[in-house]
Amino acid sequence: MITSVLPTYNRAPLSFVKGEGSWLVEADGRRFLDLGAGIAVNTLGHANPELAAVLKAQADTLWHVSNLYQIPAQQKLADALVDATFADTCFFTNSGTEAAELAIKMARKYHSDKGAPERIEIITFDGCFHGRSTGAIAASGAEKMVKGFGPLMPGFVHLPFGDADALTAAVTDKTAAILIEPIQGEGGIRVVPDQCLKALRDLCDATGTLLIFDEVQCGVARTGKLFAHEYAGVTPDIMMVAKGIGGGFPLGAVLATENAASGMVAGTHGSTYGGNPLGCAIGLKVMEIVSDPAFLAEVNRKSALLRQKLEGLVSAHPDVFESVRGQGLMLGLKLKIAPADLVGKGYAQGLLTVPAADNVVRLLPALNISDEDIAEAVTRLDAAASSL
Repeated sequence: MITSVLPTYNRAPLSFVKGEGSWLVEADGRRFLDLGAGIAVNTLGHANPELAAVLKAQADTLWHVSNLYQIPAQQKLADALVDATFADTCFFTNSGTEAAELAIKMARKYHSDKGAPERIEIITFDGCFHGRSTGAIAASGAEKMVKGFGPLMPGFVHLPFGDADALTAAVTDKTAAILIEPIQGEGGIRVVPDQCLKALRDLCDATGTLLIFDEVQCGVARTGKLFAHEYAGVTPDIMMVAKGIGGGFPLGAVLATENAASGMVAGTHGSTYGGNPLGCAIGLKVMEIVSDPAFLAEVNRKSALLRQKLEGLVSAHPDVFESVRGQGLMLGLKLKIAPADLVGKGYAQGLLTVPAADNVVRLLPALNISDEDIAEAVTRLDAAASSL
């Protein structure tokens, strides 16, 4: 008999009732150190008092009016994102999947309006993850994502990860855009080298192709810069943002240059809830906190501390771990065993981690995790590895 909640998740037997910073409290009272942060969502930890105060204040005044009207908090957040990035404009969504849908539409509409409606193909890469809508799974192309959901949206070209020759050959007069995560999250914390992002930018410039960065998981200070592509010194034409921007409240956005967004005029896209006063008030506070150079410096310091301890852990358990990968506080442990085994042993130690592809366990803690909690996390990881 089917459950009242559609059974599409293999959920762990844990029910959390309270969050405190980097900790979660189970219904039976057990405390778990959270290195997943809701899959890179709880940027500033659980029940952050600054975010809670903003939410309560906004909740007492205005929740929702729809995008039929001006929304002051939305305008302020848009201005903050434009001021802090390459973008000239942004559209607010509720999730990364919705951001992916708009990015796809925006790229195709751009070429159509420029007199090249045949330019509809979007190039993506093995291991990518852009959401679970029909368009986003077509972008992925992975069998586990698309099996049974055909016919798929056409117009996507799937290439091997890191094959420069295949990429150059794949760009044709039908190519609309290249869509890539600067760091693959679900794909196993695979970092695209700076020189590759620079080469992508050069290729797109030479061929009139739009470059789309998916920073849904790696953006919003997670890597120690406000957005991960900043390390390469290049900018996209379109960028998808979500997860961390709302600090736990559902919020996403598509950022774009004026040129890339030129086809998106009145009536071409919309959202009932996107950019509502509640989400934007919180997003504005998140941006205020994480864009501070002192905050970003702390993310980098904590990342170095955590990574140093993880390298020691890998050396201490050569039968379990292979290496550490990632950037900032978006780190992965490459394993010699099944990721589920380490995640399960972590539960027994009161520790939460997130599995990924390529035999990797993700470590995505709150960006304000304390040094003490970093040390405790590695101690618990050590105990979990020892039990294996």
